[in-house]
Amino acid sequence: MELDKALEELELLQKKMYAYNVASSAIYLDAVTVAPKDTAEGRGIALGILAGESQKVFTAPEVGELLEFLGQHREELCPIVSRQAEVLTREYKKMSLIPAEEYMEYAMLTNEADDVWHKAKEKSDFAMFAPLLEKIFAFNRKFASYYDSTKAPYDALLNEYERGISMEYLDAFFAAVKEKLVPLIHKISEAEQIENDFIYRHYPIEAQRKFSDYLMEVLGMDRSHSTIGETEHPFTLNFNNKDVRITTNYQEHNLVDSMYSVIHEGGHGLYELGISNDLQYTCLAGGVSMGVHESQSRFYENLIGRSRPFIEAIFPKMQEFFPEQLKDVTAEQMYLAVNRVEPSLIRTEADQVTYCLHVMIRYEIEKAVIGGELEVKDIPQEWNRLYKEYLGVDVPDDRHGCLQDSHWSGGMIGYFPSYALGSAYGVQMLRNMEADVDIWEAVSKGDLSVVTGWLKEKVHRYGGLLEPSEVIRNACGRFDPEIYTDYLVQKYSEIYNI
Repeated sequence: MELDKALEELELLQKKMYAYNVASSAIYLDAVTVAPKDTAEGRGIALGILAGESQKVFTAPEVGELLEFLGQHREELCPIVSRQAEVLTREYKKMSLIPAEEYMEYAMLTNEADDVWHKAKEKSDFAMFAPLLEKIFAFNRKFASYYDSTKAPYDALLNEYERGISMEYLDAFFAAVKEKLVPLIHKISEAEQIENDFIYRHYPIEAQRKFSDYLMEVLGMDRSHSTIGETEHPFTLNFNNKDVRITTNYQEHNLVDSMYSVIHEGGHGLYELGISNDLQYTCLAGGVSMGVHESQSRFYENLIGRSRPFIEAIFPKMQEFFPEQLKDVTAEQMYLAVNRVEPSLIRTEADQVTYCLHVMIRYEIEKAVIGGELEVKDIPQEWNRLYKEYLGVDVPDDRHGCLQDSHWSGGMIGYFPSYALGSAYGVQMLRNMEADVDIWEAVSKGDLSVVTGWLKEKVHRYGGLLEPSEVIRNACGRFDPEIYTDYLVQKYSEIYNI
């Protein structure tokens, strides 16, 4: 085989894989946004066939021969193509071990599970969802052995979302976070609580939709390349760096729920929109890991979105959208309200200080189920116990408990720790950004271009060209969880005057 011919075949292979991914993603986007309720069966058949055909194309013997040839000529490849060959070879070896019928069955299972999860959450009935979740965990235990049989099953699953981490790594990380944050939470609980009743006044959905459009404008999201939809559990889908879809969920009596959902998902979207053009339609055209991805979403949501300069900048427009609801509220009151610390039931609504405890609960449950120490049917009981132990709150029902997140219905076992890691990564990025440029003057004017420009240079443009650890080193230097916990202690000691 000649090298030029091999490179043509490599390009065609990746575009084929891109096409299958777009087709599956478009079906999923339709399913969770605008499709009628009882239409999962047909989608399941389509998704199963797409998954099977995608795997068949990717694991064909000629693909193995192509990747082997490229590996033998690695020194003749440019850095981008060399990285493509490296990533594809890793995925090829893994995917070749998964039997085709299992891969198709799993795609159909997660489609059905997502449909049942929505109904179970609506009815607050975990028992409806449990049989499908049992199958999902069983599949993931099996897949873990395909991914990396040298690792403990949960370690193998964790690496699907953040390469290089392990239970040992996460246990140490969460221990360091818990050591600093639990005493902080106790001090805050003894302080005078911040008033936030005005957040829960009646905010018409249509006005919130217009406010979301404004927030996307402030974020700098080009509406010719991005859009916003509505779903039960907000998420972001990227087709390429010219087509990114974010979603949110509106509540008539909670202004900030959707507000921070839009900013969070917008952070994901900005990452995808910022990936270099020369990586598009290849295996490198996406965020490098979920930890890095969550560092971007939570960077915009919390480090920028909950900062005093940002709130002061956008508050006059908030009053324009909601004149009656906010007529007796000041920007400073809003800043304090969106930073109120209070143990709560819902992860996506949690404050910065208690958020990691929500993630720890999910991490411990996943670890126990995959490790065979906890049965799926007992998840609600364990969930409720941990929420009482870690956060001191009583879980009233499954809807507000173990059915609140969509991740398990999609088969994303091992994803949750990425949220905590991303939160910590983001703070170190902020500190380095502050050392390089004066971001707060720009943010105080509602201008996030300086922020996004720095992140694009350090993180976004690389896509999957670098390993996660290299991206973190590039933007953070040596990772140190204490920088994250020190930030929280400093910020909230000032807010609560403790």
